[in-house]
Amino acid sequence: MTIHDVAKQAGVSITTVSHSLNGKGVVAAATRQHVVDVAASMGYSADAIARGLRSSRLGVLGLVIRPLDSLDSYQPVGVDYFMRFAGAAAVEALDRGFGLMLVRDPTTSRVPDIALAVDGFVISDPIGNDPVIALLNRNDIPLVTVGRDVEHPEFTDWVGTGANADCAAIIAHLCERGAKSIAIVTGTDVNSWNIDSETTYLSWAAEQGQPVILYRQDETSGEAGGRAVAEEMLASESPIPDAVYCLTGRHAAGLQTRLQEAGYSIPADVLVVAGSDSEQTRNSSPPITSVDLMPERTAREAVALLVRRLEGDTDLTPPLIENELRIRESTNRHVN
Repeated sequence: MTIHDVAKQAGVSITTVSHSLNGKGVVAAATRQHVVDVAASMGYSADAIARGLRSSRLGVLGLVIRPLDSLDSYQPVGVDYFMRFAGAAAVEALDRGFGLMLVRDPTTSRVPDIALAVDGFVISDPIGNDPVIALLNRNDIPLVTVGRDVEHPEFTDWVGTGANADCAAIIAHLCERGAKSIAIVTGTDVNSWNIDSETTYLSWAAEQGQPVILYRQDETSGEAGGRAVAEEMLASESPIPDAVYCLTGRHAAGLQTRLQEAGYSIPADVLVVAGSDSEQTRNSSPPITSVDLMPERTAREAVALLVRRLEGDTDLTPPLIENELRIRESTNRHVN
């Protein structure tokens, strides 16, 4: 991809393209934006260094953690999964002779073009039709994902995160503890974690003839989002479900606290489970039963798969991670 291609596609001169992308010269704002949009859609990088470096092995891998791109912070309070994941990925890369570069969404203008000068990328929890994956494919940059792109079943280089198995195990655990009506609270990001968990829950509800009790809450809402779901439950004419499965730990913590404020006892009245362990789930009162998503193992497997692909191994079957349910007081209801 060259500046000539961008100029032809945008219907402007090479000079206009250069000035638009470099922020120099006198170019009308509308024209500048048009050129920027065309360049982005074509996957053009104005950084010759990045293009030149990609022509040979660098010994550097890139890591993009998509949920952090959509959250309100790259250091969400109490959520240690992503830092554990990034640390383990960096160490695994070093063990295999690579450095690791953590990059925010490279499709945005806030990321330098040199960010694409890597041998390959690990993308954690891609969204459907992920523009980051599209960008890397246009630039012929190898990639492996943690969780699949739900809109592209033909892409198979992804590490399975066990969302279906986790949801099934949690439902079984809640039923063993006497749950009669189970609600689920998913996030709103279009990723395999949310979609697979919801699909498994809906299938179980249909098989058991249980009414579907489904809430969706933006991941960025944190504990306040969990409290908002609890408010909806309290305002409903239907009885409060006696078990709630929140995918995020922050939602679970907020929901549990609000139900307790309303006079409900955890776990005597309502069982609460989180699909991701966090500081909030461990430190809640009572502590909340949660899924340990095994970030260290997941990161190691993703980096190992990417390196094997870079070495030309196309036969290795992507692994499926088995997570662990950490049973705590929030589901410690004894059944007679």
